Amino acid sequence: MCEKSGNHFGKDVLQTEQTTHTDANFDHVEISECRDTNTVCNTRLYRRRWLILCLFSSYSLCNAFQWIQYGIINNIFMKFYNGSSFAIDWLSMIYMLTYIPFIFPVTWLLERKGLRVIALLAASINCVGTWIKVASVQPNLFWVTMLGQFACSFAQVFILGMPSQVASVWFGSDEVSTACAIGVFGNQLGIAIGFLIPPILVPNVDDMNELAQHISIMFYITAAVASLIFLLVLFVFQEKPETPPSLAQVALRDMATTQYSYLASIARLFRNKPFILLLISYGLNVGCFYAVSTLLNRMIIEHYPGEEVNAGRIGLTLVIAGVVGSLLCGIWLDKTKTYKFFMTGYLPLGFEFAVELTYPESEGTSSGLLNCSAQMFGIAITIIQGKIIDHFSTLAGNIFLCVFLFIGSIMTVLIKSDLRRQKANSQSQTEVIADSSVHPQDGKSLPVKEVKM
Repeated sequence: MCEKSGNHFGKDVLQTEQTTHTDANFDHVEISECRDTNTVCNTRLYRRRWLILCLFSSYSLCNAFQWIQYGIINNIFMKFYNGSSFAIDWLSMIYMLTYIPFIFPVTWLLERKGLRVIALLAASINCVGTWIKVASVQPNLFWVTMLGQFACSFAQVFILGMPSQVASVWFGSDEVSTACAIGVFGNQLGIAIGFLIPPILVPNVDDMNELAQHISIMFYITAAVASLIFLLVLFVFQEKPETPPSLAQVALRDMATTQYSYLASIARLFRNKPFILLLISYGLNVGCFYAVSTLLNRMIIEHYPGEEVNAGRIGLTLVIAGVVGSLLCGIWLDKTKTYKFFMTGYLPLGFEFAVELTYPESEGTSSGLLNCSAQMFGIAITIIQGKIIDHFSTLAGNIFLCVFLFIGSIMTVLIKSDLRRQKANSQSQTEVIADSSVHPQDGKSLPVKEVKM
Protein backbone atom coordinates (compact mmCIF):
# COMPACT_ATOMS: atom_id res chain seq x y z
CA MET A 1 0.00 0.00 0.00
CA CYS A 2 1.43 3.36 -0.98
CA GLU A 3 0.55 6.79 0.35
CA LYS A 4 2.03 10.25 -0.05
CA SER A 5 4.33 11.62 2.60
CA GLY A 6 5.66 15.13 3.10
CA ASN A 7 9.27 16.04 3.95
CA HIS A 8 9.48 18.49 6.81
CA PHE A 9 13.24 18.90 6.55
CA GLY A 10 13.47 19.84 2.88
CA LYS A 11 15.81 16.92 2.21
CA ASP A 12 15.43 13.65 0.39
CA VAL A 13 15.00 10.93 2.95
CA LEU A 14 14.96 7.25 2.20
CA GLN A 15 14.73 4.55 4.79
CA THR A 16 14.19 0.80 4.64
CA GLU A 17 13.19 -1.20 7.62
CA GLN A 18 12.15 -4.79 8.32
CA THR A 19 10.61 -5.72 11.64
CA THR A 20 8.63 -8.39 13.32
CA HIS A 21 5.42 -6.97 14.72
CA THR A 22 2.63 -8.41 16.84
CA ASP A 23 -0.48 -6.40 17.64
CA ALA A 24 -3.24 -7.02 20.16
CA ASN A 25 -4.84 -9.83 18.17
CA PHE A 26 -1.52 -11.35 17.08
CA ASP A 27 -2.48 -10.85 13.46
CA HIS A 28 0.35 -8.78 11.97
CA VAL A 29 3.55 -10.77 12.05
CA GLU A 30 5.99 -9.15 9.66
CA ILE A 31 6.44 -5.63 8.31
CA SER A 32 8.84 -4.19 5.81
CA GLU A 33 8.71 -0.51 4.95
CA CYS A 34 10.34 1.82 2.43
CA ARG A 35 10.11 5.61 2.50
CA ASP A 36 11.26 8.27 0.11
CA THR A 37 10.30 11.92 -0.24
CA ASN A 38 6.97 11.27 -1.93
CA THR A 39 5.95 7.71 -1.13
CA VAL A 40 5.48 5.32 1.78
CA CYS A 41 5.33 1.66 0.81
CA ASN A 42 4.48 -1.02 3.38
CA THR A 43 4.37 -4.78 2.99
CA ARG A 44 3.03 -6.94 5.76
CA LEU A 45 2.32 -10.61 6.33
CA TYR A 46 -0.75 -11.60 8.32
CA ARG A 47 -1.03 -14.82 10.26
CA ARG A 48 -4.60 -15.18 9.09
CA ARG A 49 -3.21 -15.92 5.59
CA TRP A 50 -2.88 -19.56 6.66
CA LEU A 51 -6.54 -19.68 7.69
CA ILE A 52 -7.59 -18.20 4.33
CA LEU A 53 -5.46 -20.79 2.53
CA CYS A 54 -6.91 -23.60 4.66
CA LEU A 55 -10.48 -22.53 3.86
CA PHE A 56 -9.73 -22.37 0.15
CA SER A 57 -8.12 -25.81 0.25
CA SER A 58 -11.15 -27.20 2.12
CA TYR A 59 -13.82 -26.24 -0.39
CA SER A 60 -11.46 -27.17 -3.22
CA LEU A 61 -11.05 -30.61 -1.59
CA CYS A 62 -14.81 -31.13 -1.30
CA ASN A 63 -15.36 -30.20 -4.92
CA ALA A 64 -12.52 -32.36 -6.26
CA PHE A 65 -13.82 -35.38 -4.31
CA GLN A 66 -17.06 -35.20 -6.26
CA TRP A 67 -15.28 -35.08 -9.60
CA ILE A 68 -13.97 -38.62 -9.28
CA GLN A 69 -16.54 -40.23 -6.95
CA TYR A 70 -18.48 -41.65 -9.92
CA GLY A 71 -15.59 -42.62 -12.16
CA ILE A 72 -13.73 -44.76 -9.63
CA ILE A 73 -16.81 -47.02 -9.25
CA ASN A 74 -17.92 -46.64 -12.86
CA ASN A 75 -19.20 -50.23 -13.10
CA ILE A 76 -21.37 -49.86 -9.96
CA PHE A 77 -23.09 -46.70 -11.20
CA MET A 78 -23.55 -48.34 -14.61
CA LYS A 79 -25.51 -51.07 -12.87
CA PHE A 80 -27.48 -48.71 -10.62
CA TYR A 81 -28.54 -46.24 -13.33
CA ASN A 82 -28.61 -48.89 -16.09
CA GLY A 83 -26.37 -46.72 -18.25
CA SER A 84 -23.32 -47.17 -20.47
CA SER A 85 -19.74 -46.68 -19.32
CA PHE A 86 -19.49 -43.67 -21.64
CA ALA A 87 -22.52 -42.05 -19.92
CA ILE A 88 -20.91 -42.53 -16.49
CA ASP A 89 -17.62 -41.17 -17.87
CA TRP A 90 -19.49 -37.94 -18.64
CA LEU A 91 -20.19 -37.50 -14.93
CA SER A 92 -16.45 -36.84 -14.70
CA MET A 93 -15.98 -35.17 -18.07
CA ILE A 94 -18.76 -32.66 -17.32
CA TYR A 95 -16.23 -31.00 -15.01
CA MET A 96 -13.94 -30.47 -17.99
CA LEU A 97 -16.67 -29.39 -20.42
CA THR A 98 -18.29 -26.86 -18.07
CA TYR A 99 -14.99 -25.16 -17.35
CA ILE A 100 -14.26 -24.18 -20.95
CA PRO A 101 -17.09 -21.69 -21.68
CA PHE A 102 -17.42 -20.32 -18.13
CA ILE A 103 -13.79 -19.64 -17.21
CA PHE A 104 -13.67 -16.35 -19.12
CA PRO A 105 -16.70 -14.67 -17.47
CA VAL A 106 -15.62 -16.05 -14.08
CA THR A 107 -12.12 -14.63 -14.51
CA TRP A 108 -13.65 -11.29 -15.50
CA LEU A 109 -15.80 -11.46 -12.36
CA LEU A 110 -12.68 -12.17 -10.26
CA GLU A 111 -11.04 -9.04 -11.62
CA ARG A 112 -14.13 -6.95 -10.81
CA LYS A 113 -15.30 -8.41 -7.49
CA GLY A 114 -12.25 -10.10 -5.94
CA LEU A 115 -11.53 -13.29 -4.04
CA ARG A 116 -14.30 -13.21 -1.43
CA VAL A 117 -17.16 -13.11 -3.95
CA ILE A 118 -15.54 -15.91 -5.95
CA ALA A 119 -15.05 -18.00 -2.78
CA LEU A 120 -18.67 -17.52 -1.71
CA LEU A 121 -19.98 -18.50 -5.14
CA ALA A 122 -17.74 -21.57 -5.27
CA ALA A 123 -18.71 -22.84 -1.81
CA SER A 124 -22.44 -22.10 -2.20
CA ILE A 125 -22.84 -23.64 -5.68
CA ASN A 126 -20.85 -26.68 -4.61
CA CYS A 127 -23.14 -27.04 -1.59
CA VAL A 128 -26.27 -26.84 -3.77
CA GLY A 129 -24.86 -29.50 -6.09
CA THR A 130 -24.29 -31.94 -3.22
CA TRP A 131 -27.90 -31.63 -2.04
CA ILE A 132 -29.26 -32.11 -5.58
CA LYS A 133 -27.36 -35.40 -5.73
CA VAL A 134 -28.91 -36.47 -2.43
CA ALA A 135 -32.25 -36.38 -4.24
CA SER A 136 -30.98 -38.44 -7.19
CA VAL A 137 -30.65 -41.87 -5.57
CA GLN A 138 -33.14 -43.73 -7.73
CA PRO A 139 -32.32 -45.79 -10.85
CA ASN A 140 -34.58 -43.61 -13.03
CA LEU A 141 -33.06 -40.29 -11.86
CA PHE A 142 -29.77 -40.29 -13.73
CA TRP A 143 -30.63 -36.84 -15.09
CA VAL A 144 -30.90 -35.49 -11.53
CA THR A 145 -27.47 -36.79 -10.54
CA MET A 146 -26.10 -35.28 -13.75
CA LEU A 147 -27.74 -31.96 -12.82
CA GLY A 148 -26.11 -32.08 -9.38
CA GLN A 149 -22.78 -32.94 -10.93
CA PHE A 150 -23.17 -30.05 -13.36
CA ALA A 151 -23.68 -27.68 -10.42
CA CYS A 152 -20.50 -29.00 -8.78
CA SER A 153 -18.63 -28.69 -12.08
CA PHE A 154 -19.80 -25.07 -12.34
CA ALA A 155 -18.46 -24.46 -8.82
CA GLN A 156 -15.12 -25.85 -9.95
CA VAL A 157 -14.78 -22.95 -12.40
CA PHE A 158 -14.56 -20.64 -9.37
CA ILE A 159 -11.92 -22.86 -7.75
CA LEU A 160 -9.41 -24.40 -10.12
CA GLY A 161 -7.43 -21.31 -11.10
CA MET A 162 -7.44 -19.65 -7.68
CA PRO A 163 -4.39 -21.15 -5.87
CA SER A 164 -1.91 -18.75 -7.47
CA GLN A 165 -4.28 -15.81 -6.87
CA VAL A 166 -4.72 -16.64 -3.17
CA ALA A 167 -0.96 -17.16 -2.80
CA SER A 168 -0.06 -13.86 -4.47
CA VAL A 169 -2.68 -11.78 -2.63
CA TRP A 170 -1.91 -13.12 0.86
CA PHE A 171 1.69 -14.45 0.88
CA GLY A 172 5.17 -12.97 0.65
CA SER A 173 7.45 -13.31 -2.35
CA ASP A 174 9.55 -16.03 -0.72
CA GLU A 175 6.58 -18.28 0.07
CA VAL A 176 4.15 -17.94 -2.85
CA SER A 177 5.23 -21.22 -4.47
CA THR A 178 4.76 -23.10 -1.21
CA ALA A 179 1.36 -21.46 -0.65
CA CYS A 180 0.27 -22.26 -4.20
CA ALA A 181 1.37 -25.88 -3.73
CA ILE A 182 -0.67 -26.10 -0.52
CA GLY A 183 -3.66 -24.59 -2.32
CA VAL A 184 -3.44 -27.23 -5.04
CA PHE A 185 -2.80 -29.83 -2.33
CA GLY A 186 -6.42 -29.44 -1.20
CA ASN A 187 -7.67 -30.26 -4.68
CA GLN A 188 -5.33 -33.21 -5.05
CA LEU A 189 -6.22 -34.51 -1.59
CA GLY A 190 -9.89 -34.34 -2.58
CA ILE A 191 -9.14 -36.45 -5.64
CA ALA A 192 -7.19 -38.90 -3.47
CA ILE A 193 -10.12 -39.24 -1.06
CA GLY A 194 -12.41 -39.57 -4.08
CA PHE A 195 -10.40 -42.57 -5.18
CA LEU A 196 -10.32 -44.16 -1.72
CA ILE A 197 -13.71 -43.59 -0.05
CA PRO A 198 -16.44 -44.34 -2.67
CA PRO A 199 -15.37 -47.98 -3.23
CA ILE A 200 -15.53 -48.45 0.56
CA LEU A 201 -18.86 -46.67 1.10
CA VAL A 202 -20.52 -48.15 -2.01
CA PRO A 203 -19.68 -51.87 -2.33
CA ASN A 204 -20.67 -53.78 -5.44
CA VAL A 205 -23.84 -55.51 -4.21
CA ASP A 206 -26.66 -56.96 -6.31
CA ASP A 207 -29.59 -55.78 -4.16
CA MET A 208 -30.61 -52.42 -5.68
CA ASN A 209 -32.26 -51.16 -2.49
CA GLU A 210 -29.13 -51.87 -0.48
CA LEU A 211 -27.00 -50.26 -3.19
CA ALA A 212 -29.23 -47.16 -3.12
CA GLN A 213 -28.77 -46.95 0.64
CA HIS A 214 -24.97 -47.03 0.31
CA ILE A 215 -25.00 -44.36 -2.40
CA SER A 216 -27.35 -42.21 -0.30
CA ILE A 217 -25.00 -42.39 2.70
CA MET A 218 -22.08 -41.20 0.54
CA PHE A 219 -24.11 -38.30 -0.85
CA TYR A 220 -25.41 -37.22 2.59
CA ILE A 221 -21.89 -37.18 4.06
CA THR A 222 -20.66 -35.07 1.14
CA ALA A 223 -23.57 -32.64 1.49
CA ALA A 224 -22.99 -32.20 5.23
CA VAL A 225 -19.29 -31.44 4.71
CA ALA A 226 -20.05 -29.00 1.87
CA SER A 227 -22.63 -27.19 4.03
CA LEU A 228 -20.19 -26.78 6.92
CA ILE A 229 -17.47 -25.45 4.63
CA PHE A 230 -19.89 -22.95 3.07
CA LEU A 231 -20.75 -21.54 6.51
CA LEU A 232 -17.05 -21.19 7.38
CA VAL A 233 -16.34 -19.40 4.10
CA LEU A 234 -19.34 -17.11 4.64
CA PHE A 235 -18.21 -15.93 8.08
CA VAL A 236 -14.39 -16.21 7.91
CA PHE A 237 -13.05 -15.79 4.36
CA GLN A 238 -11.66 -12.30 3.64
CA GLU A 239 -11.03 -10.48 0.39
CA LYS A 240 -7.39 -9.41 0.87
CA PRO A 241 -5.04 -8.14 3.57
CA GLU A 242 -5.19 -4.44 4.39
CA THR A 243 -1.50 -4.13 3.56
CA PRO A 244 -0.05 -6.08 0.59
CA PRO A 245 2.39 -8.91 1.37
CA SER A 246 5.05 -8.18 -1.27
CA LEU A 247 6.50 -5.36 -3.36
CA ALA A 248 5.05 -7.00 -6.47
CA GLN A 249 1.58 -6.74 -4.93
CA VAL A 250 2.24 -3.10 -4.00
CA ALA A 251 2.93 -2.40 -7.67
CA LEU A 252 -0.18 -4.30 -8.78
CA ARG A 253 -2.41 -2.35 -6.38
CA ASP A 254 -1.01 0.88 -7.78
CA MET A 255 -1.76 -0.39 -11.29
CA ALA A 256 -5.31 -1.29 -10.26
CA THR A 257 -6.20 2.39 -10.19
CA THR A 258 -5.63 2.63 -13.93
CA GLN A 259 -8.02 1.38 -16.59
CA TYR A 260 -7.83 -2.41 -16.95
CA SER A 261 -8.89 -4.32 -20.06
CA TYR A 262 -9.48 -8.06 -19.61
CA LEU A 263 -9.52 -8.71 -23.37
CA ALA A 264 -6.29 -6.76 -23.82
CA SER A 265 -4.70 -8.85 -21.06
CA ILE A 266 -5.67 -12.08 -22.83
CA ALA A 267 -4.32 -10.72 -26.12
CA ARG A 268 -0.98 -9.94 -24.46
CA LEU A 269 -0.81 -13.46 -23.01
CA PHE A 270 -1.31 -15.02 -26.43
CA ARG A 271 1.62 -12.97 -27.75
CA ASN A 272 3.84 -14.33 -24.97
CA LYS A 273 5.69 -17.26 -26.61
CA PRO A 274 7.00 -18.89 -23.38
CA PHE A 275 3.46 -18.81 -21.99
CA ILE A 276 2.03 -20.41 -25.15
CA LEU A 277 4.52 -23.27 -24.83
CA LEU A 278 3.56 -23.66 -21.18
CA LEU A 279 -0.14 -23.52 -22.12
CA ILE A 280 0.20 -26.48 -24.48
CA SER A 281 2.55 -28.56 -22.34
CA TYR A 282 0.41 -28.00 -19.24
CA GLY A 283 -2.71 -29.00 -21.16
CA LEU A 284 -1.10 -32.20 -22.40
CA ASN A 285 0.29 -33.27 -19.03
CA VAL A 286 -2.76 -32.46 -16.91
CA GLY A 287 -5.13 -33.69 -19.62
CA CYS A 288 -3.43 -37.09 -19.45
CA PHE A 289 -3.87 -37.10 -15.67
CA TYR A 290 -7.59 -36.37 -16.08
CA ALA A 291 -7.92 -39.22 -18.58
CA VAL A 292 -6.15 -41.74 -16.33
CA SER A 293 -8.29 -40.71 -13.34
CA THR A 294 -11.56 -40.98 -15.28
CA LEU A 295 -10.76 -44.33 -16.92
CA LEU A 296 -8.84 -46.00 -14.06
CA ASN A 297 -11.80 -48.13 -12.95
CA ARG A 298 -12.36 -49.44 -16.46
CA MET A 299 -8.68 -50.26 -16.92
CA ILE A 300 -8.45 -52.18 -13.63
CA ILE A 301 -11.84 -53.96 -13.67
CA GLU A 302 -11.23 -55.23 -17.22
CA HIS A 303 -8.34 -57.33 -15.94
CA TYR A 304 -9.31 -57.74 -12.27
CA PRO A 305 -13.11 -57.98 -11.92
CA GLY A 306 -14.49 -57.09 -8.49
CA GLU A 307 -11.39 -55.12 -7.44
CA GLU A 308 -13.05 -51.72 -7.12
CA VAL A 309 -11.42 -51.06 -3.73
CA ASN A 310 -7.95 -51.84 -5.06
CA ALA A 311 -8.59 -49.65 -8.10
CA GLY A 312 -9.29 -46.83 -5.66
CA ARG A 313 -6.08 -47.58 -3.78
CA ILE A 314 -4.12 -47.42 -7.02
CA GLY A 315 -5.65 -44.02 -7.75
CA LEU A 316 -4.85 -42.93 -4.20
CA THR A 317 -1.21 -43.91 -4.66
CA LEU A 318 -1.07 -42.02 -7.94
CA VAL A 319 -2.35 -38.81 -6.38
CA ILE A 320 -0.43 -39.03 -3.10
CA ALA A 321 2.84 -39.33 -5.05
CA GLY A 322 1.91 -36.15 -6.91
CA VAL A 323 0.92 -34.39 -3.68
CA VAL A 324 4.27 -35.12 -2.04
CA GLY A 325 6.06 -33.98 -5.18
CA SER A 326 3.97 -30.79 -5.30
CA LEU A 327 4.72 -29.79 -1.71
CA LEU A 328 8.43 -30.60 -1.93
CA CYS A 329 8.77 -28.81 -5.25
CA GLY A 330 6.84 -25.80 -3.93
CA ILE A 331 9.28 -25.42 -1.04
CA TRP A 332 12.25 -25.97 -3.35
CA LEU A 333 10.99 -23.42 -5.86
CA ASP A 334 10.68 -20.72 -3.20
CA LYS A 335 14.43 -21.15 -2.76
CA THR A 336 15.64 -21.77 -6.33
CA LYS A 337 12.93 -20.66 -8.83
CA THR A 338 13.97 -23.47 -11.23
CA TYR A 339 10.42 -23.98 -12.45
CA LYS A 340 10.75 -25.82 -15.70
CA PHE A 341 13.02 -28.56 -14.40
CA PHE A 342 10.26 -30.27 -12.43
CA MET A 343 7.50 -32.41 -13.97
CA THR A 344 6.23 -33.94 -10.70
CA GLY A 345 3.39 -31.95 -9.20
CA TYR A 346 2.82 -30.13 -12.49
CA LEU A 347 -0.43 -28.52 -11.37
CA PRO A 348 0.91 -25.99 -8.81
CA LEU A 349 4.19 -25.52 -10.61
CA GLY A 350 2.40 -24.69 -13.84
CA PHE A 351 0.33 -22.01 -12.07
CA GLU A 352 3.34 -20.37 -10.47
CA PHE A 353 5.48 -20.63 -13.61
CA ALA A 354 2.68 -18.94 -15.58
CA VAL A 355 2.50 -16.09 -13.07
CA GLU A 356 6.26 -15.59 -13.35
CA LEU A 357 6.17 -15.61 -17.16
CA THR A 358 3.21 -13.23 -17.46
CA TYR A 359 3.64 -10.71 -14.59
CA PRO A 360 2.08 -8.13 -14.20
CA GLU A 361 -0.96 -9.79 -15.82
CA SER A 362 -3.57 -11.16 -13.43
CA GLU A 363 -2.82 -14.52 -11.81
CA GLY A 364 -6.44 -15.53 -12.33
CA THR A 365 -6.23 -14.92 -16.08
CA SER A 366 -3.08 -16.98 -16.66
CA SER A 367 -4.28 -19.80 -14.38
CA GLY A 368 -7.67 -19.80 -16.05
CA LEU A 369 -6.14 -20.21 -19.50
CA LEU A 370 -3.92 -23.05 -18.25
CA ASN A 371 -6.91 -24.87 -16.83
CA CYS A 372 -8.94 -24.25 -19.96
CA SER A 373 -6.18 -25.91 -21.97
CA ALA A 374 -6.12 -28.84 -19.53
CA GLN A 375 -9.90 -29.32 -19.78
CA MET A 376 -9.90 -29.31 -23.58
CA PHE A 377 -7.03 -31.77 -23.80
CA GLY A 378 -8.60 -33.79 -20.98
CA ILE A 379 -11.90 -34.26 -22.83
CA ALA A 380 -10.20 -35.17 -26.10
CA ILE A 381 -7.67 -37.55 -24.54
CA THR A 382 -10.28 -39.23 -22.31
CA ILE A 383 -12.66 -39.90 -25.20
CA ILE A 384 -9.91 -41.12 -27.54
CA GLN A 385 -8.24 -43.30 -24.91
CA GLY A 386 -11.63 -44.76 -23.93
CA LYS A 387 -12.31 -45.72 -27.53
CA ILE A 388 -8.82 -47.24 -27.87
CA ILE A 389 -9.38 -49.32 -24.72
CA ASP A 390 -12.79 -50.49 -26.01
CA HIS A 391 -11.57 -51.41 -29.50
CA PHE A 392 -7.99 -52.48 -28.82
CA SER A 393 -6.58 -52.86 -25.31
CA THR A 394 -5.62 -51.05 -22.11
CA LEU A 395 -1.96 -51.28 -23.15
CA ALA A 396 -2.67 -49.50 -26.44
CA GLY A 397 -4.50 -46.74 -24.53
CA ASN A 398 -1.58 -46.25 -22.15
CA ILE A 399 0.91 -46.08 -25.03
CA PHE A 400 -1.29 -43.36 -26.53
CA LEU A 401 -0.94 -41.42 -23.26
CA CYS A 402 2.82 -41.87 -23.13
CA VAL A 403 3.21 -40.27 -26.56
CA PHE A 404 1.46 -37.10 -25.42
CA LEU A 405 3.36 -37.00 -22.12
CA PHE A 406 6.63 -37.19 -24.05
CA ILE A 407 5.57 -34.32 -26.33
CA GLY A 408 4.60 -32.25 -23.29
CA SER A 409 7.97 -32.92 -21.65
CA ILE A 410 9.88 -31.74 -24.72
CA MET A 411 7.81 -28.55 -24.91
CA THR A 412 8.45 -27.83 -21.23
CA VAL A 413 12.20 -28.03 -21.76
CA LEU A 414 11.93 -25.47 -24.57
CA ILE A 415 10.27 -22.81 -22.38
CA LYS A 416 12.48 -19.78 -21.72
CA SER A 417 12.49 -19.02 -17.98
CA ASP A 418 11.72 -15.31 -17.94
CA LEU A 419 10.78 -14.87 -14.27
CA ARG A 420 9.21 -11.41 -14.42
CA ARG A 421 7.65 -11.36 -10.96
CA GLN A 422 10.94 -12.28 -9.31
CA LYS A 423 12.66 -9.56 -11.32
CA ALA A 424 10.05 -7.03 -10.14
CA ASN A 425 10.63 -7.92 -6.49
CA SER A 426 14.42 -7.90 -6.90
CA GLN A 427 14.38 -4.59 -8.78
CA SER A 428 12.24 -2.93 -6.11
CA GLN A 429 14.58 -4.07 -3.35
CA THR A 430 17.65 -3.00 -5.33
CA GLU A 431 16.21 0.46 -5.96
CA VAL A 432 15.49 0.90 -2.27
CA ILE A 433 19.07 0.03 -1.32
CA ALA A 434 20.54 2.16 -4.12
CA ASP A 435 18.41 5.17 -3.15
CA SER A 436 19.49 4.84 0.45
CA SER A 437 23.06 5.42 -0.70
CA VAL A 438 22.22 8.26 -3.06
CA HIS A 439 19.99 10.19 -0.63
CA PRO A 440 21.66 10.07 2.78
CA GLN A 441 20.09 11.71 5.82
CA ASP A 442 22.29 14.34 7.51
CA GLY A 443 25.21 13.36 5.31
CA LYS A 444 25.10 9.67 6.24
CA SER A 445 23.69 6.67 4.48
CA LEU A 446 20.80 4.99 6.28
CA PRO A 447 21.48 1.32 6.87
CA VAL A 448 18.99 -1.43 6.20
CA LYS A 449 17.88 -2.62 9.59
CA GLU A 450 16.52 -5.98 10.60
CA VAL A 451 14.94 -6.46 13.98
CA LYS A 452 14.03 -9.90 15.28
CA MET A 453 11.96 -10.82 18.26
